[in-house]
Amino acid sequence: MHTLVTGGAGFIGSAYVRALAADAAPEDRIVVLDKLTYAGNTANLAPVLDDPRVTLVRGDVSDGELVDTLARGQDRLVHFAAESHVDRSIASASAFTTTNVLGTQVLLDAALRHGVGTFLYVSTDEVYGSLDQGSWPETDPLDPNSPYAATKAAGDLLCLSYARTHGLDVRITRCSNNFGPYQYPEKIVPLFTTNLLLGLQVPLYGDGGNVRDWLHVDDHVRGIRLVLDRGRPGEVYNLGGGTELTNRRLTDALLDVLGRGPEMIAWVDDRKGHDRRYSVDWSKAARELGYRPRHDDFRESLRATVQWYRDHRDWWEPLRAGAGFAGGGVLTGKEN
Repeated sequence: MHTLVTGGAGFIGSAYVRALAADAAPEDRIVVLDKLTYAGNTANLAPVLDDPRVTLVRGDVSDGELVDTLARGQDRLVHFAAESHVDRSIASASAFTTTNVLGTQVLLDAALRHGVGTFLYVSTDEVYGSLDQGSWPETDPLDPNSPYAATKAAGDLLCLSYARTHGLDVRITRCSNNFGPYQYPEKIVPLFTTNLLLGLQVPLYGDGGNVRDWLHVDDHVRGIRLVLDRGRPGEVYNLGGGTELTNRRLTDALLDVLGRGPEMIAWVDDRKGHDRRYSVDWSKAARELGYRPRHDDFRESLRATVQWYRDHRDWWEPLRAGAGFAGGGVLTGKEN
């Protein structure tokens, strides 16, 4: 099996690559295409970079010539590459449109041109918008609110159009908020964890009442692999974790794990257009694919994640310093 993985040096993409390499056959090949911007990190792939079956290529998914070269001979294309930080998209949506929309179109064209067997697009629950109660099934309309979510929704629709127009085997996953090792420290779990490890307060938006469902990255990767192996062409699959928490409750859980009190919370003004609640109905993936999160004890999984950051200061301290927020929560962090 030959697999092209875009964004494979990022948080979720690298988890997928590490898992794929762990049980790959000798003849398998994994090509990772990553622009290696601020969130892409070769250290995320350190466990597999010496594997002769894994090749890392630095490049942009919107580079048509490069993508065309890499797509030749691939059996699968798994598309993680994306600009994904909501705060950054509010400040400027240009990079989000280029990567998330144009880059997806370039990849789809190359996959179609070279007969790639399956194209899997990794999307997000944010394309649905916000809801007060219940959970979104895959058939609900897309209603994104942030520029980030709008560009991901555009990618969703492009993918489905190639499935319907050209017959390309496209499959889409829409996940809830991920957490786990190797997550870039602008996102809420690693930002708050590393702030607390440094003795800094954590910046909590608004009233802390925004609700998110939490999914361990390893369960997300397992779901993606199930969609690739057992999913149906042209279908969308929600992948959730089954643990809905307000941001305040998540913050309290992190404070508890790290032995700190509520005085470590710095309340900050809410973000523009902050979606109140996300919740996906993942019964389709459970029914058709046998998907079920294995990290079902959230508190234990969170504790293990915090311990990973305790043990890997050499990984995250340079990232914080390089991003210019080593002195506090300058980047307040999209939840996912």
